[in-house]
Amino acid sequence: MTRYRVKNKNKDKFFSKFFNALITIALTAGMLLGLQAYSTSAGLRFVQLSDIHFLENGSNTTFKMIGESPRLLDDAVNQINEIENLDFVMITGDLIDKSFEKELKAVLPHLEPLTVPWYFAFGNHDRCVGGYLTTDVYLNILKQANHNFKFDLPYYSFTPKKGYKVIVLDDIITDEITSQGNISEVQLKWLKKELDKAGSDTVLIFMHIPLIEPFASPNHKLRNASQVMALIESYKNPIGVFQGHYHATKVTQHGNVLYVNTPALVSYPNAFRLINVTNYKDKTVFELDWMETREKTVQKMAKMLVLVSSIYAGEVKDQSGIYEIPR
Repeated sequence: MTRYRVKNKNKDKFFSKFFNALITIALTAGMLLGLQAYSTSAGLRFVQLSDIHFLENGSNTTFKMIGESPRLLDDAVNQINEIENLDFVMITGDLIDKSFEKELKAVLPHLEPLTVPWYFAFGNHDRCVGGYLTTDVYLNILKQANHNFKFDLPYYSFTPKKGYKVIVLDDIITDEITSQGNISEVQLKWLKKELDKAGSDTVLIFMHIPLIEPFASPNHKLRNASQVMALIESYKNPIGVFQGHYHATKVTQHGNVLYVNTPALVSYPNAFRLINVTNYKDKTVFELDWMETREKTVQKMAKMLVLVSSIYAGEVKDQSGIYEIPR
């Protein structure tokens, strides 16, 4: 009788462990399936750098630390290279301060150490009206120096990951000397086609001159901003629009469109952005992280040169924050 009971006990223990293992496997599988259903694609992680205004041997101006622009850029590149799992860097215009070929060729070695692909949108300082540094010359130099940059037009698109579409616009006027911007009808038609092709993907639009001004400046505005906004906001998928030009930070949400103004690297607050975008089944989350230069002496000098620093630095919510867009 004793042996019979021992055998039954051992058998009970075996079946108990077996069923526990099955339950654990089932629960784990269920959790993984639940996570896959909740997060519909891999997240996207990128940096937006704007208004670098690089000048190899420049001098500081009334509010731009032009003389320190190489140091500021080198520090930004070093910080960017320390960020893990980064997908790309986007420079939203005014890479150089003076539109000369020698300045463009001088800045490129400072960007060469970047360990991730980098892309570019034209700013109003990048090309010369009636001069040698035309769109074609600029793009050819970029393509020779940056093997990830393969585009023949100043506006283009690409897919960095499944579920995301990047659109780069050129809103710079090239046939007159002005700090205002405009997007041509030809480019607007192209933009509509690209948005149509995006389907339900999250769209990230990059441009220099903003659609929503962080502060009023008639001499710097986008002339057909309302027309461009009407087109973008007619689509229902999550859209982020990333801009520069005003050297100021501002974040504005219109329904499913998030408008993000990022400040200049060359002037106070001498900052840039790290952006994480994650698609879920019912929403897309934009996480904005504020990154300032580590050249603190330069930053202090830059702050002294602006009359009202808060105009450029913005509020806390304009610097870092989490923004959700329902899908």
